[in-house]
Amino acid sequence: MAICEISGKGKMYGHNVSFSQRHTRKVFKPNVSKRTLIINGQKVKCNISTSALRTLKKKGLIEDPKTRAEKKSNK
Repeated sequence: MAICEISGKGKMYGHNVSFSQRHTRKVFKPNVSKRTLIINGQKVKCNISTSALRTLKKKGLIEDPKTRAEKKSNK
């Protein structure tokens, strides 16, 4: 579950560097969560990184649950 299905983000490798400059291996994992998205009117479960989710909300491709609830209450 460490790969975003939309942006393709995956784990990266690097080093932890202590004060004494000792380098130890480290794995940086993306913040990925399993979400149910509505794509073309169908519910689809996919692993998506939170940064990709924010970008889709910003572009208007996904509605924010708060705005969706406000639209329903206004009807």
